[in-house]
Amino acid sequence: MTEKEKCKEGLLYDANDFELVSERNLCKQLCQQYNQSQYSEVEKRKEIIQKIIPSAKANSVIEPSFWCDYGYNIHIGDHFYSNHNLVILDAAQVKFGNNVFIGPNCAFYTAGHPENIPQRNAGLEYAKAIIIGSNIWFGGNVVVLPGVTIGDNSIIGAGSIVTKDIPQNVVAVGKPCKVIREIST
Repeated sequence: MTEKEKCKEGLLYDANDFELVSERNLCKQLCQQYNQSQYSEVEKRKEIIQKIIPSAKANSVIEPSFWCDYGYNIHIGDHFYSNHNLVILDAAQVKFGNNVFIGPNCAFYTAGHPENIPQRNAGLEYAKAIIIGSNIWFGGNVVVLPGVTIGDNSIIGAGSIVTKDIPQNVVAVGKPCKVIREIST
């Protein structure tokens, strides 16, 4: 089993494997091109983002700067908007539904490292998918950790660190992020 296959299976894998490093380097080069484009070069950025995230829809907007590891593990629904400084460490799938709005300085991390010191020092890591429903709003400076699912129609308050699943139709905030109330209609 290759390191990439181990990664996709959620097993410990060597992130310094030649194939994975090569894919990350290519993606980082594209992110750099994206981030160095002139702000007025909207069409150029759309072309680059399509190379990074093939599933990106024409009505998606990701404000520069944007960084990710592979791009091909990111899936974006319709009407996706991210403000500046989005980071997605997509060793595993990161799936966003429709109408997702992300404030500035947000991060989605699928990668984690083992507690076992020799394994961690050997460069092993694991990856767990992040699934984001539709009609979600993230305030600024939110961090979502590996394996988290966030239900439809929810709001994640600014500065939150999301360590566990969040149900649908709620406002959640904090470090760690917790449900504070249901959304009133």
